[in-house]
Amino acid sequence: MLPTTSVNSRSQGNGALSPRDAARHTAGAKRYKYLRRLFHFRQMDFEFALWQMLYLFTSPQRVYRNFHYRKQTKDQWARDDPAFLVLLSIWLCVSTVGFGFVLDMGFFETIKLLLWVVFIDCVGVGLLIATLMWFISNKYLVKQQSRDYDVEWGYAFDVHLNAFYPLLVILHFIQLFFINYVIISDSVIGYFVGNTLWLIAIGYYIYVTFLGYSALPFLKNTAILLYPFALLIMLYLISLACGWNFTKMLCSFYKYRVK
Repeated sequence: MLPTTSVNSRSQGNGALSPRDAARHTAGAKRYKYLRRLFHFRQMDFEFALWQMLYLFTSPQRVYRNFHYRKQTKDQWARDDPAFLVLLSIWLCVSTVGFGFVLDMGFFETIKLLLWVVFIDCVGVGLLIATLMWFISNKYLVKQQSRDYDVEWGYAFDVHLNAFYPLLVILHFIQLFFINYVIISDSVIGYFVGNTLWLIAIGYYIYVTFLGYSALPFLKNTAILLYPFALLIMLYLISLACGWNFTKMLCSFYKYRVK
């Protein structure tokens, strides 16, 4: 249902929100509503969150079209349903346990790895990237004629989660089937397969991030978010020429962190 506007919700018909309605649209109010729903599983739409996860692989543009719909109906770009975050957390736990099993880690080592992946790799790095992108997009990408619009921090974090999910599946799930038998072997095939998976995963992250910000109609020059592709491909070619094995380095790092 599309939102309706009552006479009382506007001030003399000039389009200004009343103080009561404005309070409902503040970042604090939206954050409170989101966190409150985090503890009410029956209110979460897990079926729709699964749909988003599927289309982040097959057609991520369709996911961001839904963000447009949310803006029209609920007057916010960011998600108001934490179901996606909950399912992503489950994916993190399952894939990390699989990673610990493949690397022959003990129970407590796997728990340490899980805490590291959740709070550092996903949340910590996510907060850093979302804040950086939120600042850059509002500072440099907002159109001059649209200064009344800005990028919500919650939306920037949602874009990170959208881009992080395919990366997680590729590096922490698909890659598990090749680590012991192919990737960490001291052969050209090993680091070629491993580094190619890294190329695909990070490339997906860059592309989905670009789609997230290009979906906002009040931003300009979002194509610059694709520029890291050049650096990524260059690093990939250098790694093949030098025999660097990114997956082997990651496994050694994880083993060092859980000691």
